Amino acid sequence: MQTTPVSEIVPVLQTAIGPVILISGTGLLLLTMTNRLGRAIDRARILSRELPSQPEATRGRIQAQLDILWRRAKLIRLAIALAAGSALLAAVLIVLLFVAALVQLHSAVEIELLFILCVASLGGSLAVFIHDINQSLAALRLELDINH
Repeated sequence: MQTTPVSEIVPVLQTAIGPVILISGTGLLLLTMTNRLGRAIDRARILSRELPSQPEATRGRIQAQLDILWRRAKLIRLAIALAAGSALLAAVLIVLLFVAALVQLHSAVEIELLFILCVASLGGSLAVFIHDINQSLAALRLELDINH
């Protein structure tokens, strides 16, 4: 088996730093998203327990909040899936960078495509996350009974 000199691996390591940082940042984003999901679920459980004991006049508002919380939970789940997919693609990208260096692959199309998919998935996750934040404000408006 032919060994690769260290001098050829160092540039690959330098190139792999970007995806490694992306994985680290995405991990922190995932932590934030899972915390938001947990809070939305906890709030929905509290409201669903309160619903039967509430007077008919307030049930509609509580049900509307529960509907928003359900939509938010689905949005956050999608954001988590996209962010996790981005981290997974970044991990595959790192492996592909090393394999490409070892077999001296000269076509960068696969690496470029993988990187684009990774960043697009992360961008989609952030867009969905922003939508969730807007939905949480809608739920707050209902809770505070603000009519604008």
